[in-house]
Amino acid sequence: MANYLLEIGLEEIPAHLVTQSENQLIERVKTFLEENLLKYEKIQDFSTPRRLAVLINGLADHSQAKDEEHRGPSLKVAKDVDGNWTRAAEGFARGQKATTADFTERDGYVYLRQHINGLPAYEILTHIGTDVIEKMKFSTYMKWANYKLEYVRPIRWLVSLLDSEVVPFKILDVTAGNLTRGHRFLSKAGIQIPNANSYKDILAGANVIADAKKRKNLIRSQVKKIAADHAWNLHIDENLLEEVTNIVEFPTAFAGSFDEKYLAVPDEVLITSMRDNQRFFYVTDAKQALLPYFISVRNGNGQQIENVVRGNEKVLVARLEDAKFFFEEDRKHSIDFFMKKAEHLVFHEKIGNIVDHMKRVSQIAALLADQLNFTEEQKTDLMRSAAIYKFDLTTAMVGEFSELQGTMAGIYAGIFGENKTVSQALSEQYMPISADGTLPKSEVGALLALADKFDVLFSFFTAKILPSGANDPYGLRRAALGIVRIVDDRRWNFSVRKLLISLKQLLDQRADGFNIKITDPQDLSKELIDFFLDRIRQQRSDVRYDLVDAATNQVKEGIINYIFKRIRILASHTSDPDFRETIEALTRVQNLAEKNPSNAKVNPELLQSASEKHLYELTKQEKADQLLSEGEESIYAKFALLKDPINDYFQENMIMDKDPQIQANRIAQINLISHLIAQLGDLQKIIVK
Repeated sequence: MANYLLEIGLEEIPAHLVTQSENQLIERVKTFLEENLLKYEKIQDFSTPRRLAVLINGLADHSQAKDEEHRGPSLKVAKDVDGNWTRAAEGFARGQKATTADFTERDGYVYLRQHINGLPAYEILTHIGTDVIEKMKFSTYMKWANYKLEYVRPIRWLVSLLDSEVVPFKILDVTAGNLTRGHRFLSKAGIQIPNANSYKDILAGANVIADAKKRKNLIRSQVKKIAADHAWNLHIDENLLEEVTNIVEFPTAFAGSFDEKYLAVPDEVLITSMRDNQRFFYVTDAKQALLPYFISVRNGNGQQIENVVRGNEKVLVARLEDAKFFFEEDRKHSIDFFMKKAEHLVFHEKIGNIVDHMKRVSQIAALLADQLNFTEEQKTDLMRSAAIYKFDLTTAMVGEFSELQGTMAGIYAGIFGENKTVSQALSEQYMPISADGTLPKSEVGALLALADKFDVLFSFFTAKILPSGANDPYGLRRAALGIVRIVDDRRWNFSVRKLLISLKQLLDQRADGFNIKITDPQDLSKELIDFFLDRIRQQRSDVRYDLVDAATNQVKEGIINYIFKRIRILASHTSDPDFRETIEALTRVQNLAEKNPSNAKVNPELLQSASEKHLYELTKQEKADQLLSEGEESIYAKFALLKDPINDYFQENMIMDKDPQIQANRIAQINLISHLIAQLGDLQKIIVK
């Protein structure tokens, strides 16, 4: 058993790419070892802004031997009429480095079975550069010098050590060896690693903590200690902690301060300046009031830390001074002033300006508010919110701090006299801003965010501006995911198809249609429903894929909440003792109805047996378009109740009866039940064992 170290030395990797690159490297190394039948005990992964590395412990000296069988030509081709081997057979044998004497004959073909001995680990590892490093994929690439290879950042050094022996390979002009580099400022280049297992200790001595988890925990403990020493309440944003971890190799935390006069600026602005712009952790007092202090982390030791503190304070104060100026200037105006300026903001050159977008959002919001039975007070607040919600885009503050759009709309709305509901709705308009981002807390805010995202999708889909592959410059996938998350959170029932039809009717009444024209709402709704279904599958990836497939099939209206409801119903009953039998019974009905479609009504007078009469009585009162409006447990209980009556029905009755009237009536009954079952989706997709 041996240990193998692989290190890729790079120029500084962007912080948001470090962790995912580290994860990708370890997965590719695992795949490489598995494909080459090279056993190992465990793999440790390391990363800093300047390196990605893996340490493989307990690596086998040789790959596993294997037996392979290769099928050659058919006997008709391999032998002539006299039974002699043909040139085709001899060529096949030579290609496999064997002779015709090694052939076996089976099933009309010739076969060669070979035993392949394992290869030395050293020999296999010489290919790790081309098979692992060069095949890595990134969202951001760089080219350097005249090389064709594109990588996340230029490769500066490579380490490849099998115990203490260099396993050489070359990428561009960099040859793998046993020399690494320590901290850029606190250590020298060209540090020799005597053996693979000494990697962490060698780097630690060169002021580099290579283990990202250890580095993160060290940062966490350092900033917590500073906060505790000053009796501050520390607010650790995990995303910020991850980012800081990925921009330092040797962390040293420190505290700084700023003038209390800047506390007159809204907390959100101060926090954004500290957290997002400067990567500082903010602190509050016992009453959660923001304090004029911050905690940050330098990439280095504690030497001359006072200079570092002063430098960071100076940079922060410059930003806070700008923020204070913009805040005071914006307050001199009004919402009407900013809305007038918004008329000149382009939403998209093919779709219109921001004001057109807002007007369409108002229409969509009104339609949804009616469907969702909003109160008149809620509708009033919603319409006011929709009429002004983008005004902050023309403020000086958002012009300088674009990440505060929406946030400043809510703050300024309150300052300019809007009520709390409207102010909160404006602050929630962009939520959620990521796949796991915070959802709107207010109903008006949730519906405003929903309407805004719907218009983004409606207008861009109508203009045929769609995502392509990984390219989604207008964030349409993010908008769709935001919609499905809000709907799932609120349990709101409405039809995407009906919403589009109603919107088309409203827009058709205007000569300009607010710059979009929905020609075929049916086709557009089908496109959008498919788009939403992909996002729902992504959102519920925690559920068995076959259950999600079942729930996301047979969708016509696009009632997003119903689809989530289907998933919850199916997922919550998979462990029931009779789940398999229930699904099998329901699936039998769906399968038969699919093969024998019918829209005919059931004639009760043609029902003959007790089982078909009983099944009819159980299902005749149920309506397919109302069943899913009931409670989830009630819905599943009703379907589970059909298991035995369906089995009795098939046991006692011949569906394809000789009497054509009886046959047609039974097919009609099967289709009636199938329509009810379809409310749970296409249950034929479910894998039952």
